[in-house]
Amino acid sequence: MHCVMNEKGMSLRDLLSQAIYSLVANKLRSLLTTMGVAVGVFSIIAVMTALQAIEQSVESGLTSLGANTFQIQKLPATFFGGGHSRSLYANRKDISYKEGLMFRKLMESRTKTIGFMISSQAKQAKYANRFTNPDVILTGADDHFAIANGYGIRLGRNFNNSDIQYARNFALLGSEVSESLFPATENPLHKSIKINGEVFTVAGVFEKKGAAFGQSQDNLVLIPITRYLDHINEQSSLNITIEAISQKQYKETIDQSIGAMRIARGLTVKEPNDFEIRTNESLIDSFRDIQRAITTGAFIISFMALLSSGVGIMNIMLVSVTERTKEIGIRKSLGAPQQSILRQFLLEAVILSVAGGLIGIITGVSAGNIVALKFNLNAIFPWLWIFIAMAVCSIIGVTFGLLPAWKAAMLDPVEALHPK
Repeated sequence: MHCVMNEKGMSLRDLLSQAIYSLVANKLRSLLTTMGVAVGVFSIIAVMTALQAIEQSVESGLTSLGANTFQIQKLPATFFGGGHSRSLYANRKDISYKEGLMFRKLMESRTKTIGFMISSQAKQAKYANRFTNPDVILTGADDHFAIANGYGIRLGRNFNNSDIQYARNFALLGSEVSESLFPATENPLHKSIKINGEVFTVAGVFEKKGAAFGQSQDNLVLIPITRYLDHINEQSSLNITIEAISQKQYKETIDQSIGAMRIARGLTVKEPNDFEIRTNESLIDSFRDIQRAITTGAFIISFMALLSSGVGIMNIMLVSVTERTKEIGIRKSLGAPQQSILRQFLLEAVILSVAGGLIGIITGVSAGNIVALKFNLNAIFPWLWIFIAMAVCSIIGVTFGLLPAWKAAMLDPVEALHPK
């Protein structure tokens, strides 16, 4: 029991000190109560931290795709679904290089650039006694790839038409691969590297491009697409990047490309498209759908956890009032007003709730950023959601602490001091 003799003149600081003393006196009970709030806050903060980090990556990904650029590919960029729909996509035939060439012939005069690429599973690149991690993406591409996909050449040259026509064994290195195989003082040009059992001469090195959608865009080795098709024995589908002549013609170019791709694929009027158009808008729409679904789930979990923790706070505070009946009676007999008792018990409830909120915020931000860093995304500190979480915790403390606080304030001092 901890009493202050001059109850009528208690300041907020005194009330706070007294509230903390009472909570510390019951450490285990206070800790268990705060954990309920922490779980609710953790779930929403962790999810929103991770989603904000992913959102930044989506924005950078859209920037890398280009304002007037879109892609044609076999599968959707993002896909969440089950059974029948998934098998429908998986059973589509690959987009072949021959179909790509026919598409280019039909669309070349209507576009600014058309680039081809086809990628393999992760590989390991070697030079002398140096190795990369076995996660390098070996990509076959044409001489339009770099321009269409926004890659700048830092050293050396791009592929030319002869490299593609004669399937020469030249390679362009992403900046990450170049840094792994060649120290800053060593010029990688004209050096021979080995990847997938094949030897390639380094013709150029790309400028650093960064990550998009959680994946590095610099961890690649580019070889002529014709050599890729001749020497890499892996089933893959062609990806076509198209840059419209202008923003004004962007939508018209997409419509024309769909028609040209249907012709190249030999589809009849009644057959649906068996390819996907990947645009800035489709990517952001897909992300927003996923974001809404995840956020809704996190809100439901958080609401249930916070509701149950609020009830827990109320029950704990009611028990506390019962246990401290004598203390309340003594304080009232010494002149403590009802308002002072009410404020102290409300303050205890708020402290429990806010403490749980702080634990949830710290662990939630940490967990969300661990997820972000795992996918090569920048760390995020979601200030808005932290402010919302603290406000909600304060409201929970006041709402669920009001009944116990009111019960304590209305206790009759004579009854409270009467021996049971």
